[in-house]
Amino acid sequence: MQQLKDLIEDERLLILHSGEIPEIAYHGSIYHLTEDSDGPKISITALNLTPLKEAVVLRYQTIILRDLDHKNRDKRIYRGMARAIVNYNRLIKFAGKEGMDIQGIQMEIRDRVIDFLRQEVFEVLSHGRPTCLNCEASELKDFLQSLQIEDKDLLEKVLEILLRNSPGPL
Repeated sequence: MQQLKDLIEDERLLILHSGEIPEIAYHGSIYHLTEDSDGPKISITALNLTPLKEAVVLRYQTIILRDLDHKNRDKRIYRGMARAIVNYNRLIKFAGKEGMDIQGIQMEIRDRVIDFLRQEVFEVLSHGRPTCLNCEASELKDFLQSLQIEDKDLLEKVLEILLRNSPGPL
């Protein structure tokens, strides 16, 4: 029993420190544990998978919040709003498929998006800094709607920034 717990914990840690798509690490972990010729070839139950699923959600949360931390916008680790949107959609899909409640995480992401956009609007409109928003206006609008962000003043300013920096019609 302890050996199984240790194997699951090892895989959980791998997922937590995986790259940009933790679901790939999750499926790799399941394969390693159950089928890989170099793996332990154990039987796992849905209960055994819970820590791995939670690790996927936590990893998505970590990378989304990284890209919604305005302090990271000039760092190499920053992937931008477009990547945060992609990863958020992956998180929602994974959690839905697995029947996981992530309302608390969604609220945290919502708050972080609002803070990020307020800071971006301030820096771009008040200080003339080029925007780091790397997504289409329609993508951002859908993202904000999914998070139930309805701050009209903020949305108008963000749209102004995106229109200013758009290479063509939106």
